Amino acid sequence: MDRPDSKAQKASPAYRLPALDEEFLLGDSMRGVRFLLEYAKAEEHLRNWGVRSTIVVFGTARAREDGAGPVGENGARWYRVAREFGRIASLRGGALHHNGGLRDNVIATGGGPGVMEAANRGALDAGAPTIGFNITLPHEQEPNPYSTPDLTFQFHYFAMRKMHLAMRANALVVFPGGFGTFDELFEILTLRQTQKIPHRLPIVLYDPTFWHEVIGWKKLVEAGVIAEADLDLFAFADSAEAIWDALIRLGLSLPFAEKTLEDRVAGISEAPAK
Repeated sequence: MDRPDSKAQKASPAYRLPALDEEFLLGDSMRGVRFLLEYAKAEEHLRNWGVRSTIVVFGTARAREDGAGPVGENGARWYRVAREFGRIASLRGGALHHNGGLRDNVIATGGGPGVMEAANRGALDAGAPTIGFNITLPHEQEPNPYSTPDLTFQFHYFAMRKMHLAMRANALVVFPGGFGTFDELFEILTLRQTQKIPHRLPIVLYDPTFWHEVIGWKKLVEAGVIAEADLDLFAFADSAEAIWDALIRLGLSLPFAEKTLEDRVAGISEAPAK
């Protein structure tokens, strides 16, 4: 009697190498593994680039440089200031300097259009690397062309994206925005309030008029749901330079003492290209 072949065994999903079995990897039982992969992949790229710390910038994806779109001329102003801030922070914060092979205060955003695009673009204007932490969404989310390609990530899990946004953050700068922007702002505020972030992380909100109109900060205190001291967790600013000044005043960690303009320009020209 002829010995049967093993075609059926080899064709079975059970026989596939687990790492090559997409159906298995995308199944419910592997959710924890996928979560780990989203952590590990971004972590490896960030380490390869020597990114030790970041300045996270968030704001509406609906702002346009030309003032088009639903937020109109306000959006154009927010875009302009976010771009200028991204440039200033990259020139002065350490993103261009290898401090023992490490970079500090690298601009990191949610990776999409609008304010996030503008901040990435400003960092690129300065010649610095810049990070885009994208998330898969049904609309409004596509990587902007200004984040460094090798530092442009895509996440499925909001929780892992939030972790990467927070774990290297030296500061948070928040421009006007919607639900997503509020989500990121209050996430970091909660971590600061509960001291889950061990160091003093400056938080600056751009455009005081917007923030005072949409949130009754004092009302929260009057209602007893936050303490008066919680209002000291953040500051307001009305220009790109004012944002930077507020970050410094609130204790932004710098890898070197503030240098003269001439020294900074010399350092920029000598910075090695990646």
